[in-house]
Amino acid sequence: MDGDVRLNPYLSGNFAPVRSEDDFDVPVRGELPRELRGALFRIGPNPQFDPIEPHHWFFGDGMVHGFYMEDGKVRYRNRYVRTPKLELEREHGRALFSIDPRRADPLAFDNEGGVANTNVLWHGGKLLALEEGHHPFEMDRDTLESRGYARSYRGNVTAHPKIDPVTGEMIWFAYGVGPMPLSAGMSYGVTAADGTVVQRQEFQAPYASMVHDFMVTENHVLFPVMPLTASLERAMRGGPAFAWEPEKGSYVGVMRRDGDVSSIRWFNTEAGYVFHPMNAWEEGDKLYADVMLYNVAPLFPNADGSPGEDAVSQLVRWTFDLAGASDAIKVEVIDDLRGEFPRVDPRRETRRHRHGWYAANRGPDRAPGFDTIAHLDFATGRRQVFELAAGDATSEPVFVPRSAVAPEGDGWLTAVVWRGAEDRSDLLVFEAQDVAKGPVAVAELPRRVPFGFHGNWVGL
Repeated sequence: MDGDVRLNPYLSGNFAPVRSEDDFDVPVRGELPRELRGALFRIGPNPQFDPIEPHHWFFGDGMVHGFYMEDGKVRYRNRYVRTPKLELEREHGRALFSIDPRRADPLAFDNEGGVANTNVLWHGGKLLALEEGHHPFEMDRDTLESRGYARSYRGNVTAHPKIDPVTGEMIWFAYGVGPMPLSAGMSYGVTAADGTVVQRQEFQAPYASMVHDFMVTENHVLFPVMPLTASLERAMRGGPAFAWEPEKGSYVGVMRRDGDVSSIRWFNTEAGYVFHPMNAWEEGDKLYADVMLYNVAPLFPNADGSPGEDAVSQLVRWTFDLAGASDAIKVEVIDDLRGEFPRVDPRRETRRHRHGWYAANRGPDRAPGFDTIAHLDFATGRRQVFELAAGDATSEPVFVPRSAVAPEGDGWLTAVVWRGAEDRSDLLVFEAQDVAKGPVAVAELPRRVPFGFHGNWVGL
């Protein structure tokens, strides 16, 4: 690893890759509920070779980490997602692709550069590794063996599809669609409960933007287009492919799920950025979305290449009045704790929720990530938190229902936590509505799970 690579913050500490693929039992402290029978899958960037600089965290090769739970025991397994990019670089024994197209190896030209590193979920009997620039990538749920891209999607797909808990449909979108990369083209799509892709429509956004996530209600879909802009021309000049341009403002396109993209109505609000919503729902002629809103886009520079400002996120509620004449979005702050990775009980997605969980940060100097796990009860307004030890950092918390018929929020919360002082990771399991009490069980890994993005529970 050369000097430049060692200085890259995305290749040090718990961002640094773990390149072995392992399979072992994990000792459990406390009592893991025997009703937990399934697997928590997490995914994140994990470059198999020292990357070509400049390197950004978002562009490392995907690795899936599986925590398989049954009869109070935990078994861990991790595997690389064997994308065409990973296999080509493995064949040649070095990194070939680069986020700066001028620095890529000629062997990378005309080859797929997908990394499948952002989300992993179960739908239609398939475990899918997702990354918004390419097709979903199928893996075996039990062995994590790679099976290849799902070409039936006919193009790239978001890493954040929404699964309707009533119909079983998977609703999704894509951005940067069209013959030229980094374009304003977008797609709206639907996959039936059995995994069959039944719809894909294309439309144009107000401008080219990184559209990381979106919102879905029982009858509507909402596409946020916010000023983390995309520009191939800028990238070819040596500038950032994605950059913050607040003067462009923010838009959210709203359409009916049973409608056509030609009917999209564009609402607007002040410049800001949302990586992840908590959930969205509808009541009469109004739509509501609870989202983690940043004042500026984090982790990205300004359009002139200068460093971006410090970003602060808060949970806010967007209100869209479909019957009103105004296209303005009403914005209300509903929680003042800085946070990210908001989640709800998956059985309430697309419908109004009572309970929500997220990773939070109460101390800016305590860890290079999130040091707190928070639970919000929207019926009572009560917030409770579990604060980690100094130097520790949590992943996105994932809710698991106690049973299929349990009331909303009745179950467990799982989170993978990096123990900074020991440079290793634990899996924590909480009673979901009593996180302040601390975990009821801790699965203690002998090694690190590098910082990643998202995960989901899959019953076995």
